[in-house]
Amino acid sequence: MARPEQVLVLEPQHELKFRGPFTDVVTAALKLTNPTDRNVCFKVKTTAPRRYCVRPNSGVIDSGTSVNVSVMLQPFDYDPNEKSKHKFMVLSMLAPYDMTDTEGVWKEAKPEELMDTKLRCAFEMPLENDSVHEPESYRTVHSSTSSVKTEHVALPKSSSLDDGEVKKIMDEHKRQQADVQRLREENKQIRENDGLRKRIATVAAADSYPSSSVVAALATRNEGLSTRAVALCVLFFVIGVIVGKLAL
Repeated sequence: MARPEQVLVLEPQHELKFRGPFTDVVTAALKLTNPTDRNVCFKVKTTAPRRYCVRPNSGVIDSGTSVNVSVMLQPFDYDPNEKSKHKFMVLSMLAPYDMTDTEGVWKEAKPEELMDTKLRCAFEMPLENDSVHEPESYRTVHSSTSSVKTEHVALPKSSSLDDGEVKKIMDEHKRQQADVQRLREENKQIRENDGLRKRIATVAAADSYPSSSVVAALATRNEGLSTRAVALCVLFFVIGVIVGKLAL
């Protein structure tokens, strides 16, 4: 009696591809999907069990779910002239409603209950200049490495200044810093003069004849100002006295 048609959906359907070099473990992915309304038992077998490691190699797939199976090819000496004769077979059967022992189900299964799908194995070696299959991350790192090398080669050209030119650059930098500091001091002095002018105007408005003690206190408080600032203070004071007399 012919076996029933496979109910599981396999991806890939016909062939497992393993891409070298084969000096390390190479893994191929196999996805098993159960589109039925019943749970399905599965088991993965191969004609070369010593060459492959399968995880998981058996189990139960619930209704409407999938299982990802990793098929790992062990390292070996690859011969491109030798065609692969390895094959895999996915066995499956509908899980009994009262199932308690997965392994016992396989022993008691009848041939007409089993379904199977066979897959071939294909080995491929990457070409030396194969940029189509080159991972994106590798291309990015390779590009970054090239740019670093270019900057390293160009560095001596930009640093070939003699001692005289370096000294000129350093002197110019110091002069610029001194100019910036001088401008900051002048700006600070202007702000202090504006504050003093406002205080003198306030005193003149309150008393048209300010006492000598007030003038002395203001002069003592601001004696740290420059000669120009003191002259401005005296001028504003005289103007305040004149304005006070005119007001009377």
